[in-house]
Amino acid sequence: MYWQTTRFQIDLSRPRVMGIVNVTPDSFSDGGAHATAAAALAHCEQLLKDGADLLDIGGESSRPGARPVPVDEEWARVEPVLVGALSMGYPLSLDTIKPELMRKAFDLGVDIVNDINALRSPGALDTVAGHPNGGVCLMHMQGEPQSMQAQPHYGDVVAEVRVFLAERAQLLRDRGVAASRIVLDPGIGFGKTVDHNLALLRRQQELLGEYPLLVGWSRKSTLGILTGRPAGERMVASVAAALAAVQKGARVVRVHDVAATVQALQVWGAAGLA
Repeated sequence: MYWQTTRFQIDLSRPRVMGIVNVTPDSFSDGGAHATAAAALAHCEQLLKDGADLLDIGGESSRPGARPVPVDEEWARVEPVLVGALSMGYPLSLDTIKPELMRKAFDLGVDIVNDINALRSPGALDTVAGHPNGGVCLMHMQGEPQSMQAQPHYGDVVAEVRVFLAERAQLLRDRGVAASRIVLDPGIGFGKTVDHNLALLRRQQELLGEYPLLVGWSRKSTLGILTGRPAGERMVASVAAALAAVQKGARVVRVHDVAATVQALQVWGAAGLA
């Protein structure tokens, strides 16, 4: 199994670690820490030294209640980081819901579009389908960041997430996009309660099928509720959740704490568990 992207075929026969680079002033965990291009690029280099297999760069916070960022402002944040990171020789993802930015990123040579909105913005499906081989990650989210945690409700969260993601992937397939370009994300914490998130983890294998699964538990509020720790003190819980996700079939884990996650997966793999 592999993930076809603009420049790389990412081998998913072993779990891969996606390092998070937030070029934002207001992300829930590290907002402002890498808000300049220089700081963000230094962070990219460090994550790669720590063992990241690919990088995910975002210029708009998706934390609950976050304000929307205008297209020009978001692009001004991420463009210099994308340009600099493209020369580092690793797969590069842009985390955005905006088709205008997806097009610009693909034009630069960016490998993957990571969309928390699963290409529901007008023009987004056509933008990805119009690229010959760029990768895409489709994520499930109930509602929108401003209101998604108000009153999330499901009959069966796992079944509903599975159906939604399958439908979104099929829309791309109907436009001629190869299955190898598509990865799915259940959207931990996006319009979901603690119980919903834990159900998705316990029953994650029900989401497995034709497409690889990317999962992001890193520093999420559910882990804070379970452990009583603030966002900056959730590394151990985040690594535990990443390992549990891998055990249940995730092929990519999206994390802040790359070094700790990579080391845990090395031991996991040596024990024949990954």
